[in-house]
This record gives sequence, C-alpha cells and structure tokens, in this order.
Amino acid sequence: MHIGCPKEIKPQEFRVGLTPAAAQEAVANGHTVTVETAAGMGAGFTDEDYIAAGAKIAATAAEVFAAADMIVKVKEPQAVERKMLREGQLLFTYLHLAPDPEQTKDLLASGATCIAYETVTDDRGGLPLLAPMSEVAGRLAPQVGAYTLQKANGGRGVLLGGVPGVAPGRVLVIGGGVVGTHAAKIAAGMGADVTVIDRSLPRLRYLDDVFGGTFKTAYASAANTIELARQADMIIGAVLIPGAAAPKLISKAQLSELKPGAVLVDVAIDQGGCFETSRATTHQDPIYEVDGIMHYCVANMPGAVARTSTLALGNATLPFMIALANKGWKKACADDKHLLNGLNVYAGQLTYAAVGEALGLPTVDAASLL
Repeated sequence: MHIGCPKEIKPQEFRVGLTPAAAQEAVANGHTVTVETAAGMGAGFTDEDYIAAGAKIAATAAEVFAAADMIVKVKEPQAVERKMLREGQLLFTYLHLAPDPEQTKDLLASGATCIAYETVTDDRGGLPLLAPMSEVAGRLAPQVGAYTLQKANGGRGVLLGGVPGVAPGRVLVIGGGVVGTHAAKIAAGMGADVTVIDRSLPRLRYLDDVFGGTFKTAYASAANTIELARQADMIIGAVLIPGAAAPKLISKAQLSELKPGAVLVDVAIDQGGCFETSRATTHQDPIYEVDGIMHYCVANMPGAVARTSTLALGNATLPFMIALANKGWKKACADDKHLLNGLNVYAGQLTYAAVGEALGLPTVDAASLL
C-alpha cells in the first residue's frame, strides 16, 4: 500500500501523523511511504529523518494525496484537503464529525473510506487512540488554566497553589475519565484544592481508592455541579460520549453564579464543548470572556506540546496503521471489531450511529459493509 502523510495545516498545529519510526516499520512491511516536506518539523523531525527511514519526500500536499492509497493525519481534514480526497481512498485520522456537518458532508461526497481515531475501541471499553491525546490535554488543562487565571489575562488573579497563610485555588474537574484523572493529578500536584465529579459511582470509587486524599470526589448531579462550580476558581470540562456531541453542563445563565474572573477550560471542545458558551479557539488566540468568565477552548490543545503528542499518538496508531496497510481496511476491520468501530464514513454512507444522531443523518451498520 502507498501511505501518505501531509503536513498539518490547522492553525498552530505542529503535530504530524507519521513519525520516522512508523514510516520505517511501514517500509519494512513492504509499503511505500510519502511524506510532505517539512511535515515533521513542528515535532522535531526533519525530512532527512524520514528519508533515513525509507520514506519519500513530496513537495506539496497535492502530490501526497494524489499518490497515496491511505492518508494518515492528526487533525480532521480541512476544506482544501477534503477536496483532494478521492473515491476508494482511505483516511485514518481524528475526525470529530458530530459537531461538524460541513466536514461530514464533504467526506460523504468524496467517496473515501474514513476511519476515526476517536471511535476505535479496545477490550476494556477504552478508546486507545484518543487516550494518549486525552492524557496530554488533561495534563495541559491546569497549566493553561493557571495562566488564564492570571489577572493580566482576565482571570481572578489566583495562584493555584496559594502560599503559606493564603488558601489555594479551587479546581472543579467535570468528568473522571482519562482527561479528568490526568487534569486532577496535575492540578493537585500544583497545590490546588481539587474536586472531581462524575456520574459513575464505580469510577468515583476507583479514583478514591487509587488517589486517596490527593483530590476529592463527588457525584455529578445537576445540583452538585452548580454548587461546586460556584466555589471554583477554575472549572475543567472533561466529559466524553464517544463519537457524539458533548452534553452542555453549564449554561450561559449559570455564568452569573460563578466567581467573577473564574476560568472555564473546555477539553471537550472537539466534540462541540461541554459549556453552553464554549466556541473553538486556537493557540494564537486561545482565551475569550463571556459575562466576566474567562474561557479557554483550544480545539487542538496537544498541538502545543507537539513532540510529546506526536510520539504518544504514533505509539498508539502504529499497529492499526500497519494492519490497515497489510490487510486492506475490510480484512483489517473484519479481523478486529475495535478497528471496525473506528469506521465513520464509507463510499458516501455514514457508518457511526452517534454521528448520525447528532447531525440528523441516516447511518448504515458498519459490519454490513464487510
């Protein structure tokens, strides 16, 4: 198979879909790899690194798209990239279609087969290709939130860890999954007073058993959520319904109940955001204010630490990419039900129910296509 990796073009996106190590494994398996020039520079990989791994270098994204049977990326294809997709071509990347009708329409029209990292599953009910970026985003959230809390950035002027004689900042983490757990660990490590809320009692028991007094836990009833939100200096939204639009957990009307200058960090923004007033921002212009409340809603947070993120993502995607290249998508998905769960679009048909539900579009059962 001919595998192509274009340079990411989303603003301030420095990650790359294919590491030199992954390119080397693909070549060793008998495949051809073409990488757009400078695609890896943001993550610290040079064209020479890819050439040494056995890959070819293309001058433009158009050359990559024209030559490749499978396109491997990080972020969802932008409008100009979607026009370069063709019928029968395989796209393997993050898609986040539920809040993105325009992208969905273009992918359906392209005739391409699109497998989304974020809906591939594993035997434990986890999302193995989303997990490494969730870990990165979770660990980044208190860091960027602490910066946003600084008075010069519009925040309350609260130091998360406090100092002797002054109480630490209060952090509410909504969602006790991968993002929330990593966010709570880092926020607690910074000295903050942290509470994690979730609707799963088994998950809350697990967090309490493993982390003990590192942070507190509470059940995520509507009453508890707003009560804890009123006390918080920073609220980290870390909820996920796989493949579906994120639920709105704090309304615009409720902003008036929060502390002036409090910070909302919405890590669910890729799936539409979990605060009613959330809208996607970029690393170039990450923060905005609504009713005195600061919002940080960067849609590709892990792009800020591109080298760590690229290596972590590459470790997770490599075995799936090799399986797709070695077997073709149909055989690979027939052999692995978890990879089949990643199939979102095939030949003009939507194949992921939660996306169809979010966008009001018909879907077909992915297994029926095999």
